[in-house]
Amino acid sequence: ADEKPPSPLPTPTQGAGGLDADEKPPSPLPTPTQGAGGYGVVVVEGRLRQGVKFDEARLYLITDHELYGSARAMVSRRRVAGGVPVSTLLDLRENDYVVHVAYGVGVYRGMVKRVVDGAEKDYLFIQYAGPDRLYVPADQIDRVQRYVGAEGARPTVNRIIGTDWQRTTRRVKEQAREMARELVELYAARELAERPVLGEDSPWQAEMEEAFPYEETPGQLRAIADVKADLNTNRPADRLICGDVGFGKTEVAIRVAFKIVESGRQVAVLCPTTVLAAQHHTTFTERLAAYPIRIELLSRFRSRAEQKATITNLRTGATDIVIGTHRLLSKDVEFHRLGMVVIDEEQRFGVAQKERLKQLRKSVDVLTLTATPIPRTLSMALSGLRDLSVIEDPPGGRLPIVTHVREYNDDLVRDAIMREIERGGQVYYVHNRVESIENVAMRIQRLVPDARIRIGHGQMSEDELERIMHDFYMHEYDVLVCTTIIENGLDIPNVNTIIVENADHMGLSQLYQLRGRVGRSSRQAYAYLLVRPGRLLTEEAEQRLFAIREFTALGSGYHIAMRDLEIRGAGDLLGAQQSGAMSAVGFDMYCRLLAQAVAETRGVEYADETLPPADLPLTAHIPNEYIPNEAERIFFYKRMSGVGSLRDIEELQEELEDRYGDPPKPVWNALDVLRIRLLAKQAGISAVRHENACVSLRFAPGVRLTPRALNLLTQTFKGTRFTADSVILTLSSPRVVAEVEDLLRALGNALKDGSSRPVAGSA
Repeated sequence: ADEKPPSPLPTPTQGAGGLDADEKPPSPLPTPTQGAGGYGVVVVEGRLRQGVKFDEARLYLITDHELYGSARAMVSRRRVAGGVPVSTLLDLRENDYVVHVAYGVGVYRGMVKRVVDGAEKDYLFIQYAGPDRLYVPADQIDRVQRYVGAEGARPTVNRIIGTDWQRTTRRVKEQAREMARELVELYAARELAERPVLGEDSPWQAEMEEAFPYEETPGQLRAIADVKADLNTNRPADRLICGDVGFGKTEVAIRVAFKIVESGRQVAVLCPTTVLAAQHHTTFTERLAAYPIRIELLSRFRSRAEQKATITNLRTGATDIVIGTHRLLSKDVEFHRLGMVVIDEEQRFGVAQKERLKQLRKSVDVLTLTATPIPRTLSMALSGLRDLSVIEDPPGGRLPIVTHVREYNDDLVRDAIMREIERGGQVYYVHNRVESIENVAMRIQRLVPDARIRIGHGQMSEDELERIMHDFYMHEYDVLVCTTIIENGLDIPNVNTIIVENADHMGLSQLYQLRGRVGRSSRQAYAYLLVRPGRLLTEEAEQRLFAIREFTALGSGYHIAMRDLEIRGAGDLLGAQQSGAMSAVGFDMYCRLLAQAVAETRGVEYADETLPPADLPLTAHIPNEYIPNEAERIFFYKRMSGVGSLRDIEELQEELEDRYGDPPKPVWNALDVLRIRLLAKQAGISAVRHENACVSLRFAPGVRLTPRALNLLTQTFKGTRFTADSVILTLSSPRVVAEVEDLLRALGNALKDGSSRPVAGSA
């Protein structure tokens, strides 16, 4: 406090601390706000890849990366009933359909506060059919999920009183058992198909990885480590790598393919388009040029003679890595010793190809790369049937794409194209009808006479299309009027504006992939999604366009896939359909029922991680004054329902204190109740209820105290009644939390003590 405040903030030199070389620092800097000790803090909007400090001036420049880290808040991936919740309740809005595990489908009407037995708490208000209403305590929010079903399907809202929901769940359980049998067969086939364990990385592997010209993102490193861990087991791997376009999924595949080839096996890289296959062939060849690895391309870009030679080399083992389209799945393609199949953008393949890939999963390692997985693929990953790694960290310097959803207008199109050309960039103009694409190109030429325009579509010959793509890459023209063939096409950093006609006719994942064709550099990119003027959009089209406009942040591919799952439905997890029986109960409930059925079919105990409810005479909630935003309050209630240990509760408390300050008494009470629920779960208690100055603890089904444990606990807790299926504790109000905790810890110790273990059926 006796030191002098620092002198006025100096202007950093251009390029310091990662400042982009072509950008000027913000100027002038605002005056720092002086703190109590004479020091100041100033917030400036700008672009720095990392922070920097000036010791002499005692000035520290700190970016949001240092403050908040690189990980984004995504779906909480806590295991729940063998899967994970399909979406965070941060997305929950009033009038959304929701599913309660015990009462079925209702309509969420918002969060309300109610006083029950003198204690104020937050409740989720759910409206059911007729006059039925349900108020769910916010600390039991894990029993409620957003309804996710098939596209266009409106669920039937249940009655709380009645048997409709029970009948529906019984019917879906039967269907889940049928699927479980097929899943168990797939599990068994994979467990029987052993392969040698791939050990530590070789010196060549380390050398090849060191030659990567960019710095790996944390998400890339995690994904690489996940796949290598899969290869260190003797069971074939089946992992989904989900990451935005340009986030480095291909580099993950290259490193894993190198490791597979070193083990003496072959790798097949399966691409949905000839353009993408050619791009991957170039990338793999350049990265692995220094090593004795033979890489070949099998697609219609190759002549019949070249294709025949490649197929022969695959059969004899002369080819190590083959990159191709669905031609690789043809019956005449045989491998000498296939070790791994890498699938890029699985959603682009047809039903027959997916069924063939399903058979491959029984015997070889499978790595799937995608920015927006199809609902079935994502749902399998979320329900634990496939392993999932998410790359959510953008490369340094990448900016979110500015997205506009507008009606078509000549002036808008002209301005967008001219603005991009004037800054030296290029433009994609997407019109997805070959028969009228030339007319569109002429219209664009009239709007922007000075622009150099070419046309590209999938009905061109491979030589012509390849030449057009190459010329566009070399900036020999400014605008490419094309079909969606560019969806999985060349990586051209100079193209930073894309205009999509009739965007309402395209799927959500397709729109996201198209938008990902731009913004591949540090330059600001723009996407214009246009609809016909005056056109009445369907509800599903509106949802898709709203979602693509909503999810503009880098790393949104996973969220887009989630919303696609929501709009289209998850469908048959193993079959060809994209709509399935789960529309009756919603995706999350279906995953719970499927997990139970799989556990029953495999003869293992199903582990339900839901915490038991605890009703205590405490005002336990998060006050509006503490966290004003309702979505954030719901988020923390969801965090509370997901704890798995006392340490998790401590970390949650620390985060609340760090973000919002010292918690008020109701929040401390909420954390106490949470601790009691966790201890109850560990002690074999299914519910904690308060009534008439007593607290009853009911044992879970199949849990009973042994006679020895019953005697010990009766002597320890005087005045406490122990019965065959419950414990009745008489409270002294000031110590309600402490008394219940002491009893639960004693019951938990009884579970751990072999001589007094609660056993099924004992008195």
